[in-house]
Amino acid sequence: MPEPAPTLVMGVVNVTPDSFSDGGRWFDVDAAIAHGLELVAQGADILDVGGESTRPGAARVEPAEEIRRVVPVIRELAGRGIPISVDTMRAATAEAAVEAGAVIVNDVSAGLADSAMAPIAAASGARYVAMHWRGHSDRMDALAEYRDVAREVRDELAERVDALVRAGVDADRIILDPGLGFAKRGEQNWELLARLDEIGSLGFPVLVGASRKRFLGALLPDGAPVEDRDLPTAVLSALAAERGAWAVRVHDVGATRRALDVVAAWQAGRRG
Repeated sequence: MPEPAPTLVMGVVNVTPDSFSDGGRWFDVDAAIAHGLELVAQGADILDVGGESTRPGAARVEPAEEIRRVVPVIRELAGRGIPISVDTMRAATAEAAVEAGAVIVNDVSAGLADSAMAPIAAASGARYVAMHWRGHSDRMDALAEYRDVAREVRDELAERVDALVRAGVDADRIILDPGLGFAKRGEQNWELLARLDEIGSLGFPVLVGASRKRFLGALLPDGAPVEDRDLPTAVLSALAAERGAWAVRVHDVGATRRALDVVAAWQAGRRG
């Protein structure tokens, strides 16, 4: 039986002025490029470049502005041979990003926010991350009602996969994301993580994006800076890797890379 592939590290490059995690530190194109290169030096396998914040309550960005923010960064980083993902809900941005060199479209709405996304994703040939999503950031907290969160997330993702495949997206290129923090309360996130195998049971690679999110912040003292969530993120990433996650999406690549190295050594010892 072949050994499972190691879990990849997807480093976050926010080209936004209002990200909850970094407050716009990488909004300038040159700063974003430099940050991306730093993340690769720390061990990122993929860079996820986004031009619109999806934090709770965030305002939408006009498509032209989103494209203006991300395309120069993607073009430069992809031109250096770095695998690039574009974090967008818009088909126009996805199309422009793939033309600039992105090889993954990371759509937090799984095609629900833009009806043109599935056809564009199908035509692009890029891999496509379909995240569990019930609504935009300004209303998602009101949509966190579940009887069985893991089962419902799994079933709703399965429905999105069927719709995407009908639209022409190659099933072999689909990656699933349970959408931690998106229309999920704290305890629901933990239940989803504990039952991550149920998402994996659909037969697709699974991306886990928990980095610096509110449910991790709830473990820390009140007033702790957002960077203090990096250690809990690294621990969670290691647990996700142990459960077979395809990749983890993180802000602090160095800590997570070290945590995954420990997981890999542990697994090698188990096999040996």
